[in-house]
Amino acid sequence: MLDWPALPQAPASLQLTLLLGFLIALVALGIDSTVPALPAVAIALGSAPGAAQLTLTGLFAGVACGQLAWGPLSDRYGRRPTLYGGLALMALASLASALAADVATLAWLRFAQGIGLSCGPVIGRSIVRDLYSHEQAARLLSRMTIVFGFVPVFAPLAGSALLDAAGWQAVFWLHAAIALALVTASGRVLAETAPRRRAIESPLAMALGYARLLGQRAFLAPFLVMLGVQLGIIAFVTNSAVTLIRGFGLTPYQYSFVFALVMLGQIGGAFAGSRLVTRHGVRAMLRLGAAFAACAGIAVAALAWIDVRHWAAVALPMCAYLFAASLVIPNATAAALQPFPERAGSASSLMGALAFGVGALLGAVLGWSFDGSARPMASAAALGGAAAWLAIGLLPPQTAQAHGPR
Repeated sequence: MLDWPALPQAPASLQLTLLLGFLIALVALGIDSTVPALPAVAIALGSAPGAAQLTLTGLFAGVACGQLAWGPLSDRYGRRPTLYGGLALMALASLASALAADVATLAWLRFAQGIGLSCGPVIGRSIVRDLYSHEQAARLLSRMTIVFGFVPVFAPLAGSALLDAAGWQAVFWLHAAIALALVTASGRVLAETAPRRRAIESPLAMALGYARLLGQRAFLAPFLVMLGVQLGIIAFVTNSAVTLIRGFGLTPYQYSFVFALVMLGQIGGAFAGSRLVTRHGVRAMLRLGAAFAACAGIAVAALAWIDVRHWAAVALPMCAYLFAASLVIPNATAAALQPFPERAGSASSLMGALAFGVGALLGAVLGWSFDGSARPMASAAALGGAAAWLAIGLLPPQTAQAHGPR
């Protein structure tokens, strides 16, 4: 049996909550702060808009690959040293990205940056499972999502401001500075929370372990609910800049405000979820969030297919969609990790890798299918919300049970 560190079960401190919230937001930071600059990158590096979107695809692919590694590494070497390694890679890749001379080089550097960024959500989720379980874990994850939610609100604004002031390269300088700041903060706030460290597994053993996780209904069902709503988020994040700037005629700065408006839904949903989960339980939150996401996704798709070309026709239903997603994601994460305390890092890795692997494919498809309208993006949101609602039927009965701290 694994020896767990003697850690208090009191609610997480504000400092820890803030730090973990920023860690799970690292990938969002890497995406959202650069999305307003994509048209400028395309012009500066002499490529078509669709080619510039491949830099996001590279980032998503890097995040997917990185998440498969960081969980097992953190199970073996501890959360803190693994986090420091990922943040160092993030800083180096960000600095190199600012020096890229063509889109192909930038896409590869963003792949490396994605590997580094992905340490944040993997290790952040793992630390939550190290410390808490069931509704307490879901509540902390919801509070972290409130912190997370401010990053997509302010990152596009910061990206637009840096773009205007110093060019697209300044966004990557910001990423490097944030990575170094998080290393300092982690050294001051984080204690080591991992169970007794195990010998690292061979690639074959890792693959078999991931296959066993996917064969567990207790892991797979909540993960599929989460994946459904994440598809709609990924569709909006990867395609909204091209849709609203090139298709609807918004300026990058106007787009950043629309993006921030949509992300306010995420903050509202996380705040509501953190208060409701201890009263109603994880399963009820998943059902409510999935139903709301399906309705919001259908609404944005309907407006797109009747060709309503106004930013509000995208922003308002997607704001509701993000509200719903914030009810789903923290609770689905807590439900999926709960049965596997000794493999929390690996389970967290698998969740993130599959989500961002699918996201990389979706981003490429949406970039290829862009037709000047919101139809491809909105259709993906509708399908994602509907898939989340259908996956609710797969949840095992014990997901509904309420428990105290581990």
